[in-house]
Amino acid sequence: MEFYRLFLLVFYISSCFFLSIQGRLHNHTKHKHNHPVSQISQPPSPPPEPANPSYNGNSSNATQVFNVQSFGAVGDGITDDTQAFKMAWDTACQVESAILFVPDGYSFMIQSTIFTGPCKSGFKFQVDGTLMPPDGPDSWPQNNSRRQWLVFYRINGMSLQGGGLIDGRGEKWWNLPCKPHKGINGTTLPGPCDSPVAIRFFMSSNLTVQGLKIKNSPQFHFRFDNCRNVHIDSIYIKSPTQSPNTDGIHIENTNSVEIYNSAISNGDDCVSIGSGCYDVNIRNITCGPSHGISIGSLGNHNSRACVSNITVSDSVIKYSDNGVRIKTWQGGSGAVSGVTFNNLLMDTVRNPIIIDQFYCQTKGCSNQTSAVFVSDIFYTNIKGTYDERSPPMHFACSDSVPCTNLRLSNVELLPAQGEIVLDPFCWNAYGALETLTIPPVSCLLEGIPESVPKNDIDHC
Repeated sequence: MEFYRLFLLVFYISSCFFLSIQGRLHNHTKHKHNHPVSQISQPPSPPPEPANPSYNGNSSNATQVFNVQSFGAVGDGITDDTQAFKMAWDTACQVESAILFVPDGYSFMIQSTIFTGPCKSGFKFQVDGTLMPPDGPDSWPQNNSRRQWLVFYRINGMSLQGGGLIDGRGEKWWNLPCKPHKGINGTTLPGPCDSPVAIRFFMSSNLTVQGLKIKNSPQFHFRFDNCRNVHIDSIYIKSPTQSPNTDGIHIENTNSVEIYNSAISNGDDCVSIGSGCYDVNIRNITCGPSHGISIGSLGNHNSRACVSNITVSDSVIKYSDNGVRIKTWQGGSGAVSGVTFNNLLMDTVRNPIIIDQFYCQTKGCSNQTSAVFVSDIFYTNIKGTYDERSPPMHFACSDSVPCTNLRLSNVELLPAQGEIVLDPFCWNAYGALETLTIPPVSCLLEGIPESVPKNDIDHC
């Protein structure tokens, strides 16, 4: 009997000790769940396995992974996942070296949204699934901007990357009555015409965009405004050739830009460089079908435009309306200078080399005396074939502000069909040939014109 009582006493003491420990553990767990950050900031366990090899699903103590599905994103292509993405962004943005993760195998529908910084350093937005907007104008909320879809504002040091797809679902926007149609003379009808840019970076710096596929944007696929130190690498952009204003990458007031190792096929310029851009390097691009790679248009509505130190090299332009183009409106001011087009292959391009200082989208543009000054443009090692509907080289410079120092070396352009080689076209264009060209360019004026608008150059 005494042994039995002793056994009960030991059992009672042990039970009390165990319950005490459980109570402390339970209270500690409750305290963790009451903390507003730790509840949602921990990486999923086990972490997801994305398809893109650039992120292997593993995280260290220095890297936290924030899966949008942990914040309520469904990813069925129908449910509105906007708030889940906003919550995931707001949380990951405040953590050093965070990864905001969009998993493979899901389609996430997001409304027009602004993702605002600044974020902590080392921030990565990893897209391995599919992102898409509402399906066309009728599905777009009335109170949301129709000029942009996903905007990244005041971001410093972010990487937008992954092996996923950004699907702009642009077809219903392209078919708005106000847009140029395939009908007679590109007929249009009155009505609202705003269409959203798919991805826009605004007032941001030290950006990387890498590995993504983006298709069928309602308007520009990527747009960078007032940004600096932008690196774009290994992206794939595709939209139909008849899709209006679907520039692949547009930059404006942006400097120190690298665009490398990418393929772009769309209904407008593969890359368009607007006013205020300098130190831009474009290399190893496959462009087309498209409208080519363009500087401009510049000087619209009598505005001042300054562009300098642009290099386009080691690239292919195929089945496009233009190859490398500089286009300006009459009445503008400012300057384009220090541009190099080097080692380019043209394949059945209508205007392989073109400067157009009479750019106009209507028939009612009148001649004006002022113009953006174009100087120091170098064309080297440009070869291939052109669509014989237009001359292979077209230098149409302003009546009052001539182009100066256009220099050509190792340029060989032959008709894609037939044997007739068309003569280049020149108008008020000054320059020189450093080697013989095919076809020969005899229309360039020699020397330097008497009146050069130095004030415009100095101002830029």
